[in-house]
Amino acid sequence: MSFNTSSRQLPDTDETPDEARPQETRTPDAPAEPTSPESAAPAAPAGAEAPAGSPTSTESADGSGFPGSPEPAKAAAAADSPGPAAPTDSPASAAPSVPTNSAESAKADTDTVTDASEPASSPEATEAAGLPADAGSPRPAEPAGPAEAAEPGAPAGSNVSAEPDASSGPGVSAEPGGSGGDGASGVAPVKGRWRRWRAKHPAAARVLTWTTTVLAAALVLFALLMPNSSAGFRPGEFVRIPVEAVFGAAVLIVLPRRPRLVVAALGGLVLGVLTVLNLLDIGFTEYLGRGFNLVLDWSLFSDAYSYLQDTMGKQATLGIAVALVVLVVVLLAVMALAVVRLADLMSRHTATATRSTLVAGTVWIACSALGVQFTGVPVASASTAKSVEDRTKRVQATLRDEAAFAKFAKKDAFANTPPDQLLTDLRGKDMMITFIESYGRSAIEDPVMAPGVDATLTAENQKLVKAGFAAKSGWLTSATYGGSSWLGHSTFLSGLWISNQQRYRTVTAGDHLTLTKAFKKSGGWDTVGVMPGVQKAWPESKFYGLDKVYDSHKLQYKGPKFSWSTMPDQYALTAFERLVHGKKHDKPLMSEIILTSSHQPWAPIPKLVPQDQVGDGSIYDSIEKAGKKPADIITDSTKSKQEYGKSIQYSVSSLINYLVKYGNKDTVLIFLGDHQPIARVSGNHASRDVPVSIVAKDPKVLDRIADWGWTDGLQPEHNAPVWKMSSFRDRFMTAYGSTPAP
Repeated sequence: MSFNTSSRQLPDTDETPDEARPQETRTPDAPAEPTSPESAAPAAPAGAEAPAGSPTSTESADGSGFPGSPEPAKAAAAADSPGPAAPTDSPASAAPSVPTNSAESAKADTDTVTDASEPASSPEATEAAGLPADAGSPRPAEPAGPAEAAEPGAPAGSNVSAEPDASSGPGVSAEPGGSGGDGASGVAPVKGRWRRWRAKHPAAARVLTWTTTVLAAALVLFALLMPNSSAGFRPGEFVRIPVEAVFGAAVLIVLPRRPRLVVAALGGLVLGVLTVLNLLDIGFTEYLGRGFNLVLDWSLFSDAYSYLQDTMGKQATLGIAVALVVLVVVLLAVMALAVVRLADLMSRHTATATRSTLVAGTVWIACSALGVQFTGVPVASASTAKSVEDRTKRVQATLRDEAAFAKFAKKDAFANTPPDQLLTDLRGKDMMITFIESYGRSAIEDPVMAPGVDATLTAENQKLVKAGFAAKSGWLTSATYGGSSWLGHSTFLSGLWISNQQRYRTVTAGDHLTLTKAFKKSGGWDTVGVMPGVQKAWPESKFYGLDKVYDSHKLQYKGPKFSWSTMPDQYALTAFERLVHGKKHDKPLMSEIILTSSHQPWAPIPKLVPQDQVGDGSIYDSIEKAGKKPADIITDSTKSKQEYGKSIQYSVSSLINYLVKYGNKDTVLIFLGDHQPIARVSGNHASRDVPVSIVAKDPKVLDRIADWGWTDGLQPEHNAPVWKMSSFRDRFMTAYGSTPAP
């Protein structure tokens, strides 16, 4: 027998309906239920009288005991106290229950023994058993009234809210529990507290529920409509109808509960990943002028980390890295939860969701067919599907390109040219091939940077003329943009278009003839590299054919770093003169020099000091401390342009001052930029062109390139010839006496 308790109305669920649950079974001669707790007594066999003080152990049909018993402590005391044993031949104790379902019967058998200190039919116990809070003996329905949440284990007759908990999903009216009343997983107490709070603050609960739902919908729509470039963030982009949302809603509506939750969670994770990839596209476009390559660009994160360390310090960089990782994890989790919440909402309102999906699909088809636009943007959107398709094609193209480029790189017009037929018209010349970091066309033509840079080029050209030098200049289109300088260096020197990291790895692992290696192969030059930006092992030196490399350690600099740049350009050139060029040597030198002072973030910038005061670089301490900090300019485009222009002026002046002071009639200088600066400085639609100049005292050197159409002086005209950077090697070697022999 069981006591009367209030009933809880169950919403439609995907669980077993009430009709399928085991029903209470009684022995034929069971006495009627008592009307008060004091009259409760166990059933006794016919004609037998229960001994006084015997324990009240009668169970409900589901084996839960007395649901809502008002005196559990007394029941426990009675159960534990000694007393006359009940007759072993009692029909009530021997009569088996007959559940309507065999599986439920097995469960009832396992749940028969309960702790008498707490009635098993209390909400905590039924939740701990994995059953809904109102499971147990059938109870008579009570009139509907204001729902008031009852404390777990409340006495019989207390009102229990009949409203399903929206936070626990559609059709779920009870919290899953653990092995005890508190729930082993801690989920039940949390949901219980939420229900009690919701009952006390219904208005606030409704606002919170609707706000969460609206935010979930907004987040999903944002992910579906998000562009992958900063220029694409326009209001019209976010008032479109994404076809992916229509299709996804249709799928979720028709799925059963468990598959629906799985599909929703996976769909949310996919949306989160696509959002992260879009953000990477925006960042890469801002800095490198291209989207993120899923195959090749993962290795660049270590370079980015090193750059941030040099720019902002180790602790700040570590904090940024941790914050980014946490942000990605949170984004993935929140996106999955958002889709699950929307799926639950649609399942609870299937009819409304179905109608809305049909209407949205119809409107999308109509807008797509008619080409309807809002503020110039098509209303019918399929941007996410197109983005996935585009990324797939890029991955496929990357994999095909790797194999095709490996074959192409094996072909070389000068691979079999005898050494004595290489660069014959430059024999006896001291060659300097110098790259100036981020020296791009924008430095000469942008209205903000151009006035200062152009004035510097004019002044430095006058110095050259006064010292007996002459120059010719043109344009080259770099294989990279905004960064990855090594791609520009390898493209210029190898004669191959090295536009990504895979191509760079492929070509540097081979024996393709570079321009620097051609000087070494000829036997007429010693080759040396001056690499202040190299701070660790650099195996590529063999590919470039360099006999010796002076990296940041071997240049013996004792001064401060200038953000990413390990040392000022003036010091690097002075150290080159002291350690290499100024010493006596048997052969002319071919020197590859990388100048780094114009590397972003362009703060602080070194200043020129008297040549005899450069010393070991300690003089730069006060200059570095007085300079601007990266944070002062990094977020301001105009300030970044101004400081970038100043850094180019410093690098060019350092190089020309060195040439005028230490160059002679046999010195030939080739200098160029490796790529344009980032989009924040050069602009979103800037070209990839960089200036290139050849400077020499011997007029015969420049006569060899008279037919190139280059501009006299250090500043190329706007309409001067523009070549791909990869074409320079063959043109240069041919102009100076090299005989092709594929």
